[in-house]
Amino acid sequence: MQQKAESFSNHPIARSIMKAYGGKIEKDALRDYEEISGHGIRVTSDEAMILAGNDKLMKLENIDFQQNDEIGTKVYVAVNGIFAGAIVIADEIKADSRSAIARLKEAGVRKTVMLTGDNVQIAEAIANELGLSEVHAQLLPDQKVEQVEILDKNKPAKGKLAFVGDGINDAPVLARADIGIAMGGLGSDAAIEAADVVLMTDEPTKLVEAIAIARKTKRIVWQNIAFALGVKGIILLFGAFGIATMWEAVFADVGVSLIAILNAMRVLRTKD
Repeated sequence: MQQKAESFSNHPIARSIMKAYGGKIEKDALRDYEEISGHGIRVTSDEAMILAGNDKLMKLENIDFQQNDEIGTKVYVAVNGIFAGAIVIADEIKADSRSAIARLKEAGVRKTVMLTGDNVQIAEAIANELGLSEVHAQLLPDQKVEQVEILDKNKPAKGKLAFVGDGINDAPVLARADIGIAMGGLGSDAAIEAADVVLMTDEPTKLVEAIAIARKTKRIVWQNIAFALGVKGIILLFGAFGIATMWEAVFADVGVSLIAILNAMRVLRTKD
């Protein structure tokens, strides 16, 4: 039943359940599929109404269920209003996540915060392992936005708030943050659409590279602006005194443009 309920979802948890199942689902037998934001899903199959989601979904639907205390993400399942069981999915931290957090701090990121819908126990364990500054767990999508609003108010005057996410529930926060960053490989279409930056390889360390590229690009842009205006100003001054010739004018136009392009190409050699 759980595999049928998850077959329409593109959420990473749903994908992991479908991968573990390995079988084929007859989607034609499913109807009335509904995603309940921050809770789970509801679908009808062979006249059976299936619920699959977190404990909030069970409480919302007044299902008498047994709380699972194992460490991991719990997916509770109910069929026709009767609790059927639970699937525990252990979170697997990406291999380079800890390195990414450490290097972000070295790059000048002052604060790293986790906003998650998982329970407090899981969230705190991951936060401690990665060395995060704060963690806020068991959040619904609107509560994530509220936390981002609080973080935005408390950020430094010239600071920027960036949010990294991949799920459909992250889309509102990605849109609200100063810089929304989606994990493109596993990210939902909604998250990718709302984001300003998409990391196509799903490697957190790529975020460090993106920051390095952005900073170098900004430096090069200002160098080109200063160089172009400086040269053109000098040529205009020479022209006013009758010193500049046609060749100086050509250099101020075409020559400066070529030099600016060559200077801009240095960003291709950027390494984090």
